[in-house]
Amino acid sequence: MRMIHVNGSVAEFHERVIPDDLDAPEVWLFEPAQRSLVLGSAQDPTTARADAASAYGVSVVRRRSGGGAVYVDPLRCLWFDVVLPRSDARWSDDVRESTYWLGEAWMRALRASGFDASLYEGGLEQTPWGRLVCFAALGPGEVLIDGRKAVGISQRRTRAGARFQCIVYDHWDPYDVLDLLELSPEDRLAAASDLAGIATGVGGKLDVVRDAIMQELLGA
Repeated sequence: MRMIHVNGSVAEFHERVIPDDLDAPEVWLFEPAQRSLVLGSAQDPTTARADAASAYGVSVVRRRSGGGAVYVDPLRCLWFDVVLPRSDARWSDDVRESTYWLGEAWMRALRASGFDASLYEGGLEQTPWGRLVCFAALGPGEVLIDGRKAVGISQRRTRAGARFQCIVYDHWDPYDVLDLLELSPEDRLAAASDLAGIATGVGGKLDVVRDAIMQELLGA
């Protein structure tokens, strides 16, 4: 597996395509140029509060994979994509099981970094806020710390392969994303209360976790 460093806008990064002639897995380690709110492919642009995004200096973009909204802060998250060609031995035609190998790598990396990490092997959770906010629900292959979601993974598949997008935060604050979404004040308070303890971050260990997951993916 080889690493490619990418920096720039979140919109440009999402436009990157899996090369048709990809012959080996790649890690695209991404450094976003600014804070962003990333909507899932099925979310309407009006899901985002344009006035709040403008006031906070947050760009609003849409990814090509499904799921809820994700908040991106270059100073507070680790984001990279793993691109896997169909010819790779880790490829699976089962969409649910196809993320397990990556989740297991994350689990080992988090454990090596001192966390009590576990792999979620169930189906996509149906929760009250899961369609709205990515970290409000668990998907196959995602990873928990002390029973709370810590690693978000989305997947996009093409004829050439699969692109797994991974994100981890230093800490989880539901208002980071909720303040950028079109919600009534009552719904925002209810969502924040429900989501406060559902996810977590890695504290001041983002660099430690980055080194550990890269060792898992690139060390061999």
